[in-house]
Order: sequence, then C-alpha cells, then structure tokens
Amino acid sequence: MRLIVALLCLLVGVSLAAPKKTDAQIKEQRTALKKLESDLAKKREELALLETEEKGVLNTLSLLDQNLNQTRIYITELSKNETLVQNAVNQLSRDIDSLDQKIQVRKEAMKKRVRKLYVNGRYSDAEVLYQLLTREGNPERQAYWVHHVLNEDRILVETLTSMMQERDEKKRNEEEHLAELNRLREKKSREEKGLVSQVGNQEKMLLNLKHDKAMQQRALQEFERNQKVMQKLIEKLEQKRKKELEAARKAEEKRKAEAARKKKQKEKEPKVVEKPKKTIAGTVKGPKCMPLEGQVISNYGLQEHPVLHIATRNLGVEIRGKRGQSIRAAAAGTVAMVAEIDGRGPSVIIEHEGGTYSVYGHMRSIRVQEGKEVRNCEEIGEVGDIASLNGIKLYFQVSEGTQTVDPLQWLKSK
Repeated sequence: MRLIVALLCLLVGVSLAAPKKTDAQIKEQRTALKKLESDLAKKREELALLETEEKGVLNTLSLLDQNLNQTRIYITELSKNETLVQNAVNQLSRDIDSLDQKIQVRKEAMKKRVRKLYVNGRYSDAEVLYQLLTREGNPERQAYWVHHVLNEDRILVETLTSMMQERDEKKRNEEEHLAELNRLREKKSREEKGLVSQVGNQEKMLLNLKHDKAMQQRALQEFERNQKVMQKLIEKLEQKRKKELEAARKAEEKRKAEAARKKKQKEKEPKVVEKPKKTIAGTVKGPKCMPLEGQVISNYGLQEHPVLHIATRNLGVEIRGKRGQSIRAAAAGTVAMVAEIDGRGPSVIIEHEGGTYSVYGHMRSIRVQEGKEVRNCEEIGEVGDIASLNGIKLYFQVSEGTQTVDPLQWLKSK
C-alpha cells in the first residue's frame, strides 16, 4: 500500500512540472505584450498629435505605416498568447479530469476501509499489532511494520486531501486562464477592427495624394529636402576628414623638417618616413558585404517613388527587411555618425578608407557607437520601419567623397 501511495505522489509531482513551464512561458509572453502595448501607445500619441498640427506629408505617412506595422505585430503576438493560454486551459482541464478519477478511486478505497472498521472494529488491527510485538524476530523489522500499520490510515487520508487540494488549485488556475483568454480575445477583436480603420485612413491619404497636386508638390519638396539633409551630413563628414588629413600632412612635414635638421646636426642617416594618407576619395579595396538579405524595392537614380508615385532621384537603394533581421557593415571602417536623420530615421554612417561613406537608415536598434572600428560584415543593428513609408526596410547609400554612387555596383567592385 505504501508503495502505491509513493507512486501516486510521484505522479502528482510529474503533473505539476508541465504547468510550471507553461506558466513561465505565459508570463514571458505577458511581458512582451506589455512592451508592445507601450510602444504602440507612443506611436498612436504621435499620430494623434500630427492630426492637430500641420506636419509634412511624408512624416504623416511614415507614422501611419509604423502604426500599421506595429498593430499587425501586436495582433500576431496576441494570437500567440491566446494559443498559449488556450493550451494551458486544455492541459488544466485534462489534469482536473485525471485528478477527479484518482480522487474517486481513493474515495472508494476509503469507503471500503470505513466499512471494514465498522464491521470488524479495530480488533483486527490490534491483533496484528499484538502478534508483531510478541513474535520473536528482528526488532527493527518489527518496529517498521508496527509503524506501517499505525500510519497506513493517516497516509491514505493525507494523500486524498493532497489530491483534492491540488484539484482545487488547478480549478482556480483554469478559471484565471479562462478570464485572461477572454481579455485577449477582446483585445484582439478591437485591434483587428482598428487595423481595418487604419488601413482605410492610409488608403484615403494615398488617394488624396494621388489626385492633389499641391500635396504632391509638398511631398516632393519634403523628399528633396530630406535628400539635401543627407548630402550636407556627408559633406560635413568629408570636410572633417580633409581637415584631419591636412593636419596630419602638416604634422608630417614638420616631422620631416625636424628630421632634416637633426641630420645636418648629427650627420646621421634619415629615418624611414611613412607616406601620408591619400587626401582624395577612392574606391574601397577588399571584401564587401550585402548589408541586408532581402528584395531590393527601390533602386539608385531616377525612379518612380513606390508610395508617392512621383519621379524622384534616389541617392541610395531600399532593401525589404523582416522584423528582427540584422544589418551588417558593408565593409570595414569607422563609425562616423550615429543620428536620427530626417526621412531616414535612426541611422548609422560608416567611413571607409579613402573617404568613402556608407549610410544605413530606418534602423530599429543600433549596436555601435561613434568612433568604433567595425569589421566587414559585422552586425551594427536591426532593421526597422521608423520614418519609412512602406514597412520594414533598410535605406542603404554609398558616397565616394561627396559624390553618391550606385550602392549595388559599389558592392560588386573589388
């Protein structure tokens, strides 16, 4: 009997292990949902503020698109959480049914025991104890069996009580999970309705843009202004580089003059002098790396804008990305700038040898700092949709000095 009780306790322990793991997963999902809800609330506040102020066409469109993307992600996470909680409810329901069966078996055993006690009284147990105590044999073995007989009923009662307590706890958990499941389904339903409304608002604005010449003109001006901002940033970086090279050249000339003076004084052989760095831009030599694996959705040069449907001159290319995808440095270099750039969102500019610059825009997260050396193909951040007009993507631009070049052709050069 004691062996049976031990086995039952072991089964109870095993049944508790799986729910604990599931509860941990649900807790982790709740934390992720709270973070998404917080981010989504901020974006919706920004969009609400735009509605009360006169803002740029591109800025409004990009925020609309970000809200759409984050709403879709949120709905996906709600669905995952809903499935997880539903699975937990199903498992709890199975556990409760199993416990009900075990409890019924225990109750039947207790009924038989009570009936036996009622018919025979405690005489039979007392007789067994008397025989154990008066029989010659190993005292330790006798003590074990006396303890067994005296505690058998108590163990049976405690096991039944433990099972009933576990059942009550699982029932409470099941009710809590069911309530959470209903909340998740209500949230999901609201978000799905809101998504339809947001899509309608975006389509309406794009339709207005298509037919409103004044709005088209504003959008084009804003696009060109953003392009100029990018160019000015590259120009500043190039001016800074040239000043540093000029300072290095003067320092080298001074060192040479000092070496020549010492030569005359000491009549010694001159030291080997390193050549100064190039002062003009040149194509980066060595291996290059595609910064993001994905479809190129906008090419370099004169193109029709995929959202605005206006002919524009692109200074770079756009590559479609997926949530969580990493962006890599296209070549070895130094991080020249980490900044929020108009029309490009959070961006990184890397300076390569000879005054070549690569630009990475619409980044969701950035994992490098200004001044940091990066290797070819080193991960520098994560792709996102901030300041994007058409979802998650990478803006990738390459300039040799202040002159932009086709990034895809540059990547192919050796």
